[in-house]
Amino acid sequence: MRRRFRGSLAVTALLLTTASSFAGDTDPQAFTQIERGRYLTILSDCASCHTVPDSSQPFAGGRPIETPFGNIVAPNITPDPETGVGSWSDEQFDAAVRKGIGRNGSRLYPAMPYNAYTKMSRDDVLAIRAYLNTVPPVGNAVIANTLPFPFNIRTAMRVWDALYFKEGDYRPDPKQSVEWNRGAYLVDGPGHCGACHTPKTFLGGDKTDQYLQGSYLQGWSAPDITNNSRLGLGGWSKEDLVSYLKSGHNRVTAATGPMGEVVTLSTAHMTDPDLNAIATYLKSLPGKTEQASPLSANEPTMAAGAAIYRDQCSACHGLDGKGVAELFPSIADSSMARSDDPTTSIRIILRGARSVGTSAQPTAPGMPSYGRQLDDNEVAAVLTYMRNSWGGAAGAVAADQVSKVRLDTALRPD
Repeated sequence: MRRRFRGSLAVTALLLTTASSFAGDTDPQAFTQIERGRYLTILSDCASCHTVPDSSQPFAGGRPIETPFGNIVAPNITPDPETGVGSWSDEQFDAAVRKGIGRNGSRLYPAMPYNAYTKMSRDDVLAIRAYLNTVPPVGNAVIANTLPFPFNIRTAMRVWDALYFKEGDYRPDPKQSVEWNRGAYLVDGPGHCGACHTPKTFLGGDKTDQYLQGSYLQGWSAPDITNNSRLGLGGWSKEDLVSYLKSGHNRVTAATGPMGEVVTLSTAHMTDPDLNAIATYLKSLPGKTEQASPLSANEPTMAAGAAIYRDQCSACHGLDGKGVAELFPSIADSSMARSDDPTTSIRIILRGARSVGTSAQPTAPGMPSYGRQLDDNEVAAVLTYMRNSWGGAAGAVAADQVSKVRLDTALRPD
């Protein structure tokens, strides 16, 4: 329920600005709070929602956030006193971020992930406020609630909060290491990874029994990021995960789509200790356990898919599906390719994709679109082949699944 892919150089430059840039005659203690707030803003990925892509007005709001119930427009959080948060009290700001209560006392929608941000401390939130007070104020009045009836009735959020919101700071697990606890705090708190990666109920609340096991949002299937060996990160080392978060690339895959924006605006700018903490925590999560049997290579769909793969895909990804490390993803090692929900794989074949470029990996290889070259049956066949080759196993992709994604992506500008 969070974001669409596209970055903003203006936002990245602002996020990387250090507290020393705001020196002037300010108290040194304020520098520390501002710098801490700047980093917490990166951890919380505030720029992704509150900045219109490619605009020169960071945090000025106006970006539509797609939800299953309609679009919500992210508000202006610059210090403009009329249309931003400049005239808000610290109490009002903290209540909005950690409790989901707006300035006028109305309930916020969980497109603003206050159910995750509640794990931050009040000091954390006020540090973010201190940093936001240093960004250029922008006069931009935003009407946030654009949901259709009856979802536009905010009082209904009292029921949602009662079902899905548990207020309170993160409490460390004394049985776990300091690094593990830091990772849990980052994933469940400011990073709000569950907003995309935890499946949702029909009311949009987290299915806690399927924590971080993959979900669908905004035309993409977010993958399982537990340590599940077949569908999740079980085939990745801790170093693979750190490399992916820092550079957008590793020996297995590259970040595209909404995750590309997360890398560009957030994880690429995190400290190495924090990235290692996230990796330690995620690798500790077992996820669901299940087995699958591969389809026979003699199946007609597998034979057709093999021919299409050799003709269209093997030049980059290799006949063995291994690709080229840090350049072309390894399909043979990809859990995403074998996801229970093949939406992202279908979408990438139909529309192509561009990986992210970061300071650690400035090259951003892309994959061409095959949407015009391959029909729905052919896309289904080649994906079925890739999902059941090189030791992998997953259900066959049906042509009507491809048709559905083709129709959905045709209506999307991104």
